[in-house]
Amino acid sequence: MYLPLLFLAFLLGMKGTSLPPELPTGWHKAGSKPEKYEMGIEKGSDTHGKNAASIKSIDPAIEGFGTLMQTIVAKNYLGKRVRMSGLMKSKDVNEWAGFWLRVDQPNSQQSLSFDNMQDRAVKGTTDWKKYEIVLDVPNNASNMAFGALISGTGQIWFDDLTFEIVNTSVPTTAKGMPSPQLSDKPVNLSFED
Repeated sequence: MYLPLLFLAFLLGMKGTSLPPELPTGWHKAGSKPEKYEMGIEKGSDTHGKNAASIKSIDPAIEGFGTLMQTIVAKNYLGKRVRMSGLMKSKDVNEWAGFWLRVDQPNSQQSLSFDNMQDRAVKGTTDWKKYEIVLDVPNNASNMAFGALISGTGQIWFDDLTFEIVNTSVPTTAKGMPSPQLSDKPVNLSFED
Protein backbone atom coordinates (compact mmCIF):
# COMPACT_ATOMS: atom_id res chain seq x y z
CA MET A 1 0.00 0.00 0.00
CA TYR A 2 2.79 2.43 0.80
CA LEU A 3 4.86 1.54 -2.30
CA PRO A 4 2.44 3.06 -4.87
CA LEU A 5 2.16 6.23 -2.76
CA LEU A 6 5.95 6.50 -2.48
CA PHE A 7 6.30 6.02 -6.24
CA LEU A 8 3.67 8.69 -6.90
CA ALA A 9 5.43 11.07 -4.52
CA PHE A 10 8.70 10.35 -6.33
CA LEU A 11 7.11 11.16 -9.70
CA LEU A 12 5.52 14.35 -8.42
CA GLY A 13 8.80 15.41 -6.86
CA MET A 14 10.76 15.08 -10.10
CA LYS A 15 11.38 18.60 -11.39
CA GLY A 16 12.85 19.47 -14.75
CA THR A 17 12.11 16.07 -16.22
CA SER A 18 9.48 15.21 -18.76
CA LEU A 19 8.21 12.15 -20.48
CA PRO A 20 9.07 11.74 -24.15
CA PRO A 21 6.34 13.02 -26.49
CA GLU A 22 3.77 10.52 -27.70
CA LEU A 23 3.88 9.37 -31.30
CA PRO A 24 0.95 10.58 -33.38
CA THR A 25 -1.60 7.89 -34.23
CA GLY A 26 -0.69 6.19 -37.52
CA TRP A 27 2.92 7.48 -37.55
CA HIS A 28 6.18 5.71 -36.69
CA LYS A 29 9.86 6.49 -36.27
CA ALA A 30 12.39 5.45 -38.93
CA GLY A 31 15.57 6.63 -40.64
CA SER A 32 19.24 5.73 -40.42
CA LYS A 33 19.50 6.94 -36.77
CA PRO A 34 15.96 7.21 -35.35
CA GLU A 35 17.19 6.57 -31.82
CA LYS A 36 19.14 9.86 -31.93
CA TYR A 37 15.92 11.88 -32.16
CA GLU A 38 12.95 12.59 -29.95
CA MET A 39 9.82 12.43 -32.11
CA GLY A 40 6.18 12.99 -31.37
CA ILE A 41 3.45 15.50 -30.75
CA GLU A 42 4.29 18.86 -29.21
CA LYS A 43 1.10 20.28 -27.79
CA GLY A 44 0.24 23.90 -28.56
CA SER A 45 3.16 24.48 -30.92
CA ASP A 46 1.46 25.05 -34.29
CA THR A 47 0.49 28.40 -35.81
CA HIS A 48 -2.91 28.39 -34.05
CA GLY A 49 -1.86 27.05 -30.65
CA LYS A 50 -2.83 23.50 -31.54
CA ASN A 51 -0.66 20.39 -31.77
CA ALA A 52 2.17 19.89 -34.23
CA ALA A 53 4.55 17.00 -34.79
CA SER A 54 8.20 17.50 -33.91
CA ILE A 55 11.54 15.83 -34.51
CA LYS A 56 14.36 16.98 -32.21
CA SER A 57 17.94 15.76 -32.03
CA ILE A 58 19.01 14.46 -28.62
CA ASP A 59 22.72 13.97 -29.36
CA PRO A 60 25.17 16.87 -29.90
CA ALA A 61 26.41 15.42 -33.21
CA ILE A 62 24.59 13.01 -35.52
CA GLU A 63 25.74 11.41 -38.76
CA GLY A 64 22.46 10.24 -40.19
CA PHE A 65 18.79 11.17 -40.12
CA GLY A 66 15.52 10.51 -38.40
CA THR A 67 12.04 10.59 -39.88
CA LEU A 68 8.50 10.48 -38.59
CA MET A 69 6.55 8.70 -41.32
CA GLN A 70 3.67 6.58 -42.46
CA THR A 71 2.86 4.33 -45.41
CA ILE A 72 -0.46 4.06 -47.24
CA VAL A 73 -1.83 1.92 -50.08
CA ALA A 74 -1.61 3.84 -53.39
CA LYS A 75 -4.97 2.71 -54.84
CA ASN A 76 -6.72 6.10 -54.48
CA TYR A 77 -3.97 7.84 -56.45
CA LEU A 78 -3.14 5.37 -59.25
CA GLY A 79 -2.50 7.09 -62.58
CA LYS A 80 -2.73 10.53 -60.95
CA ARG A 81 -0.39 13.39 -60.12
CA VAL A 82 -0.39 14.09 -56.39
CA ARG A 83 0.61 17.18 -54.44
CA MET A 84 1.58 16.72 -50.80
CA SER A 85 1.87 19.99 -48.91
CA GLY A 86 2.41 20.96 -45.31
CA LEU A 87 3.76 23.56 -42.94
CA MET A 88 7.20 23.31 -41.34
CA LYS A 89 9.41 25.45 -39.12
CA SER A 90 12.91 24.77 -37.87
CA LYS A 91 15.37 25.64 -35.13
CA ASP A 92 19.17 25.28 -35.44
CA VAL A 93 19.06 22.64 -38.22
CA ASN A 94 22.78 22.18 -38.93
CA GLU A 95 22.47 19.96 -42.03
CA TRP A 96 19.02 19.87 -43.62
CA ALA A 97 15.38 18.93 -43.16
CA GLY A 98 12.28 18.60 -45.29
CA PHE A 99 9.20 16.65 -46.20
CA TRP A 100 9.52 13.54 -48.34
CA LEU A 101 7.25 11.39 -50.48
CA ARG A 102 8.07 8.08 -52.16
CA VAL A 103 5.94 6.00 -54.52
CA ASP A 104 6.79 2.28 -54.44
CA GLN A 105 6.05 -0.69 -56.65
CA PRO A 106 5.40 -4.23 -55.45
CA ASN A 107 8.32 -6.64 -54.99
CA SER A 108 11.00 -4.05 -55.71
CA GLN A 109 13.55 -2.05 -53.75
CA GLN A 110 13.49 0.71 -56.40
CA SER A 111 10.90 3.46 -56.04
CA LEU A 112 8.81 4.70 -58.95
CA SER A 113 9.11 8.34 -57.89
CA PHE A 114 10.70 10.14 -54.96
CA ASP A 115 11.37 13.62 -53.58
CA ASN A 116 12.87 14.50 -50.18
CA MET A 117 13.36 18.27 -50.74
CA GLN A 118 17.13 17.91 -50.38
CA ASP A 119 17.61 20.28 -53.34
CA ARG A 120 15.46 22.92 -51.59
CA ALA A 121 16.06 21.92 -47.97
CA VAL A 122 15.06 23.64 -44.77
CA LYS A 123 18.19 24.78 -42.90
CA GLY A 124 19.02 26.82 -39.82
CA THR A 125 16.15 28.54 -38.02
CA THR A 126 13.00 29.34 -39.98
CA ASP A 127 9.43 30.35 -39.26
CA TRP A 128 6.38 28.42 -40.40
CA LYS A 129 6.32 28.05 -44.19
CA LYS A 130 4.32 25.94 -46.62
CA TYR A 131 6.26 23.37 -48.68
CA GLU A 132 5.06 21.13 -51.51
CA ILE A 133 6.05 17.91 -53.22
CA VAL A 134 4.40 16.88 -56.50
CA LEU A 135 4.83 13.34 -57.86
CA ASP A 136 3.20 11.06 -60.39
CA VAL A 137 1.72 7.82 -59.09
CA PRO A 138 1.95 5.24 -61.91
CA ASN A 139 -0.74 2.58 -62.31
CA ASN A 140 1.67 -0.12 -61.08
CA ALA A 141 2.31 1.62 -57.73
CA SER A 142 1.62 -0.42 -54.61
CA ASN A 143 2.09 2.09 -51.79
CA MET A 144 3.16 5.60 -50.88
CA ALA A 145 5.44 6.42 -47.96
CA PHE A 146 5.80 9.96 -46.64
CA GLY A 147 6.85 12.06 -43.71
CA ALA A 148 9.26 14.68 -42.46
CA LEU A 149 12.95 14.19 -41.81
CA ILE A 150 15.92 15.91 -40.27
CA SER A 151 19.53 15.10 -41.05
CA GLY A 152 22.07 16.11 -38.42
CA THR A 153 21.05 18.14 -35.39
CA GLY A 154 18.33 20.67 -34.64
CA GLN A 155 14.56 20.56 -34.40
CA ILE A 156 11.64 20.77 -36.81
CA TRP A 157 7.92 21.13 -36.27
CA PHE A 158 5.39 20.22 -38.95
CA ASP A 159 1.64 20.31 -39.32
CA ASP A 160 -1.38 20.47 -41.64
CA LEU A 161 -0.26 17.96 -44.26
CA THR A 162 -2.62 17.57 -47.21
CA PHE A 163 -2.79 15.35 -50.29
CA GLU A 164 -4.59 16.45 -53.44
CA ILE A 165 -4.79 15.25 -57.01
CA VAL A 166 -3.57 17.90 -59.45
CA ASN A 167 -3.54 18.03 -63.24
CA THR A 168 -0.45 17.53 -65.38
CA SER A 169 0.02 21.29 -65.82
CA VAL A 170 1.46 21.28 -62.27
CA PRO A 171 5.14 20.27 -62.65
CA THR A 172 6.54 17.45 -60.57
CA THR A 173 9.24 18.19 -58.03
CA ALA A 174 11.10 14.89 -58.47
CA LYS A 175 14.64 15.42 -59.70
CA GLY A 176 16.38 12.91 -61.92
CA MET A 177 13.33 10.69 -62.33
CA PRO A 178 11.30 11.07 -65.50
CA SER A 179 7.56 11.36 -65.08
CA PRO A 180 5.79 8.60 -66.96
CA GLN A 181 3.91 9.94 -69.97
CA LEU A 182 0.82 7.83 -70.33
CA SER A 183 -0.80 7.46 -73.72
CA ASP A 184 -4.51 6.83 -74.23
CA LYS A 185 -3.76 4.11 -76.84
CA PRO A 186 -0.91 1.69 -77.58
CA VAL A 187 1.98 3.17 -79.59
CA ASN A 188 4.94 1.89 -81.61
CA LEU A 189 3.73 -1.68 -81.64
CA SER A 190 5.94 -2.57 -84.61
CA PHE A 191 8.99 -0.91 -82.97
CA GLU A 192 9.73 1.19 -86.05
CA ASP A 193 9.76 4.53 -84.24
